[in-house]
Amino acid sequence: MKKIYKWLSLLLIAVVGLSLSGCESVTQRANTENTWNKIQRKKEVVVGLDDSFVPFGFETKAGKITGYDIDLARAVFKQYGIKVSFQPIDWSMNVTELRNGTIDLIWNGLTVTPERAKMIAFSKPYLYNDQELVSLKKSNIRNFNDMQGKELGTQTGSSEIISLDKQPKLLKDKIKNHQPVLYDSFTDAFIDLNAQRVSGLLIDSTYANYYIKHESTPNKYSTYVGAFPKSKLAVGVRKGDTTLRNKINDALVKMAKNGQLKKITKKWFGNQYDSPLLKKYDK
Repeated sequence: MKKIYKWLSLLLIAVVGLSLSGCESVTQRANTENTWNKIQRKKEVVVGLDDSFVPFGFETKAGKITGYDIDLARAVFKQYGIKVSFQPIDWSMNVTELRNGTIDLIWNGLTVTPERAKMIAFSKPYLYNDQELVSLKKSNIRNFNDMQGKELGTQTGSSEIISLDKQPKLLKDKIKNHQPVLYDSFTDAFIDLNAQRVSGLLIDSTYANYYIKHESTPNKYSTYVGAFPKSKLAVGVRKGDTTLRNKINDALVKMAKNGQLKKITKKWFGNQYDSPLLKKYDK
């Protein structure tokens, strides 16, 4: 009799467990499948960003969020009558914040990588970017070989870390301890570069060029683009949010065709940009 009761108890636990896991998976599917409906109902979409990442998305001294991706996001969702709210996040946790529902999108100079593609989906790429070595001219660092035994800085959770790990012979094997010094933001990294606590930074060229251009003494820096492949920038969405991703893609293509994407891109980068969407649709 005891064996029968024990068997029935185990069977009951298994059934309840399956029921709960089934409910959870249904809930998860509903959360992803209905994201666009939720956004439409609320007339609001929440975008996660690093609010110090010029010129893509950053906070001004007056406390206003501005930038290239800020303008793009607003222009995209204006087509659907939807307000964009920008949520500063820990950039190293961007995928986690997206997957747990804290934000609806990652839109802030996000690089498409195979590692990220395992966890999230991406919109059509809208900008190409180089990974650039930035140093002080007085340090006489002109290329990757000059970083032998020296300290290199980069941002935690950035695509630069992935590039260093994938092609270590290019730069990682040369630097001190074969590991970069990690920073919460590239703004912090530049502070240490200027104080000569690190010898160089591996950094997105669009960020570096914008930052240097707006420095009081821009000529004190040297930049070098090595052999790392160009990166593609896109909007990050949850894998199940197909409708949301399609809406973003449709709006970006429309903007590429009607000149709006080109206008916003030239506003922030002048004539120094490389956009796959504009190459294809700006005729």
